[in-house]
Amino acid sequence: MFKHILITGGAGFVGSNLGLSLKRDLPGVKVTALDNLKRRGSELNLPRLKEGGVDFLHGDIRSPEDLDAAGNPDLILECSAEPSVLAGYGGSPAYLLNTNLLGTINCLELARMRGAAMIFLSTSRVYPMAPIRDLIFQETATRFELSGPQTLPGVSPAGIAETFPLDGARTLYGATKLASELLMAEYGEMYGLTAVVNRCGVLTGPWQMGKVDQGFMVLWVAKHIFGAKLAYLGYGGTGKQVRDILHVADLYELVRLQMDDLPRHQGQVYNVGGGPEVSVSLAELTALAQEATGQKVDIQAVPETRVGDIPWYLTDTAKVRAATGWAPRTSARDIVADIACWIEKNRESLRHIL
Repeated sequence: MFKHILITGGAGFVGSNLGLSLKRDLPGVKVTALDNLKRRGSELNLPRLKEGGVDFLHGDIRSPEDLDAAGNPDLILECSAEPSVLAGYGGSPAYLLNTNLLGTINCLELARMRGAAMIFLSTSRVYPMAPIRDLIFQETATRFELSGPQTLPGVSPAGIAETFPLDGARTLYGATKLASELLMAEYGEMYGLTAVVNRCGVLTGPWQMGKVDQGFMVLWVAKHIFGAKLAYLGYGGTGKQVRDILHVADLYELVRLQMDDLPRHQGQVYNVGGGPEVSVSLAELTALAQEATGQKVDIQAVPETRVGDIPWYLTDTAKVRAATGWAPRTSARDIVADIACWIEKNRESLRHIL
């Protein structure tokens, strides 16, 4: 049993939800959430963390001194990131690189010096864009779907598997996460670091401060509740881009399974997401949001495709299911309803953010 769990990015959406759930289920374990509070809305999680018994440490993973102040964790949940796929386009990539790559190095050094294990939340964006765009698709009434046999390994109607080729560009965000994964493997080989990598798809749920470039599920529901305009961006402006989604509570269940037998998962890389069963296109999300909120909004069609976008991504979770017995339990409809309920309950505090 772990005695002290450090969660980097601990006041963010994923970090705060994991921290509160861990403290609820493991009350005798010290849980520390470290966060620089850069993302707007993360400050709203501070009262929640305090009420739930999670210690908050205002710090930045770019600073080794801040991490050193966390004390002696024996498990690090690395949830920190600049998560925008658009980060670096049209401007400096400095914050992205320093946070997602140098920050991970600082976390690895802390783990090495303290003898701590690590669970690293990576991303499905490590898979390169061009090969995904070049897959053979068919267009149905509401979404893009794979059509017929594909020429690349690691892709099937079940989604993208860990064996999908990694050659090609993937955005700077994805590149920093992949580089971090490679460093983690080297620390495991050289220093005996016990670590597991979860390549997460679209994570969502209450307390996510959704934006256009990250957190689109919450953004979509919020715009329906507050009556703001939306747009189908790219791929003809039809809203048929597809992603699988995963409720943060389902991610927590997987993390607990991994924590309970972490040495068995040493060095493993898992694709983690909702899979085909829990997936939506933007057009389908619109219907779910209308159902959950009782509201309709104007949705503009913008045919031009943005940089960094792909038409389709589903997570093949066969490897992690076989290793742990885990499977997501929350449907897309229930995820949307949960988000809508949360926004309604916190309408005034969220209005200026969402």
